[in-house]
Amino acid sequence: MASCFSTGRVSDSALKASFILVCFLLTGCVRLAPLPVFGHVPDFTLTSQSGEPFDGKSLDGKIWVADFIYTHCPGPCPRMSSQMRRVQSAVTEIRDVRLVSFSVDPERDTPAVLAEYAQRYQAQPGRWFFLTGDRKTIDALDRRAFMLGNVDGTLQHSTRFVLIDRHGSIRGYYGTSDDDPTARLIVDIRRLARDNS
Repeated sequence: MASCFSTGRVSDSALKASFILVCFLLTGCVRLAPLPVFGHVPDFTLTSQSGEPFDGKSLDGKIWVADFIYTHCPGPCPRMSSQMRRVQSAVTEIRDVRLVSFSVDPERDTPAVLAEYAQRYQAQPGRWFFLTGDRKTIDALDRRAFMLGNVDGTLQHSTRFVLIDRHGSIRGYYGTSDDDPTARLIVDIRRLARDNS
C-alpha cells in the first residue's frame, strides 16, 4: 500500500533543479562592472571611401569600432577586415553602431582604392567607413588618441580593434591575434548598447 507521507528526503534531481534556479536568480541580480575608460577621441576630419569629407563629430552618439589598416597589406589587414566584417554582421540590429577603418598609407589609399576595398569586404554604406587623409591627422589619432603607435610611412601598425562609446571615450582594446577577438568585442558592443553608455 502506498504511503501519503513524505520521508523527508529530497531527490537528487530536485536538489539540482533548486541549485540551478538559485544560481539563475543570483546572476540576474549581479551587475557587471562598467567597461574601463582609457581616453577620449578628439574631433577629426578626414576623407571617406566615397570621396566626401568625414567629420568625426558624425560619430557622436554612436558606438563605434576603429582599426588601422592599408589596402595592399600582405599580412594582418585582410584578417582584420574579415573580422571587422564579422562584427558588422553580428550587430546589424543595433542601429547606432559604426565601424571605422583608418588607412596608414594615405598616399596610396585614395578614396577610389578604399571604395574598392570596402566592396571586397561587403562594407555596408553609412555603417562602415574607410578613411584617408592628412598623414599628420592620422598619426595624431593613432598615437595620441588611440595610443596604438605611429603612422610614419613604414606601414607598421597596431593590429588591435578599439571600442569607442557614444561619448567618444575609448572603452576597450581587442587583439586581433587572439583566437577570436570579435567574440569579446561583440559582447562589449552589446553591453554598451544595453547600458546606453
